[in-house]
Amino acid sequence: MKFTQLQLKHFAEHSCGRLLAAREGMEYFSEPFKHVVIDDFLPKELADECLRIFPDILEPGWESSNDSDIEVKYRTTWQSEFDIPEGIVDAVRILNSAPFLKAMSEVMGIEKIIPDPYYTGGGLNVTMRGGLLDVHVDGNYHDATGLSRRLNALVYLNPGWEESWGGEFGIYDEEGEVCLKKVAPLFNRLVIFDSHDKSFHGLPDPVNFPENEPRRSIILYYYTKENRPGEQVVVENPHSALWKKRNFLDKRGNRERNYR
Repeated sequence: MKFTQLQLKHFAEHSCGRLLAAREGMEYFSEPFKHVVIDDFLPKELADECLRIFPDILEPGWESSNDSDIEVKYRTTWQSEFDIPEGIVDAVRILNSAPFLKAMSEVMGIEKIIPDPYYTGGGLNVTMRGGLLDVHVDGNYHDATGLSRRLNALVYLNPGWEESWGGEFGIYDEEGEVCLKKVAPLFNRLVIFDSHDKSFHGLPDPVNFPENEPRRSIILYYYTKENRPGEQVVVENPHSALWKKRNFLDKRGNRERNYR
């Protein structure tokens, strides 16, 4: 389905309105780190189109992670907007648009947010039955720009989700020890959260989705020129994702990494 510019503008207004209406304690939460959970985020026709066009992992453009203790999943290898499938690119345009950035900035309290046109690590994510993502904090530095990672946004595309399927987004205390909250990956649910050295999250229990029903999401990252506030920093230099099961080290056993 091809949407017009005017339709997409209306879609963006709808989505930004859903975000700006977030109420503290109901859709917006400040503990253990800032996050929002917004249902019916995209207009239904756009969410349905994203699901319809969502590519199979057997198609080109995917890479897999298979570290059995910490990360078993698939993600796309987008390098620009021209790699994004028709239909899904419309949702991404909204998520990276100026109105959405302004709304996100207002709700999350972070000024001068910019998206990632390189899609470094962002794009589509799929976790098949038995896949997992251990408790971790994300990398802090964007090689292409030198900017600081500040926010993650996810849109889930899992119609008919049932609790027995698992795969909830786990939010942990600042040591990554205790799961304080689980967010179900419901269809057309938006989650935004602060990304910093104490925002531990993951889905460490293998998902139990039906055999031919993958756990689907769109994931995008956002950055600022300003560094993270000092209270959010544990590792000052650039680092990759740091994993709880690896004693707060990355996949190579390092706490810091080389950078450009």
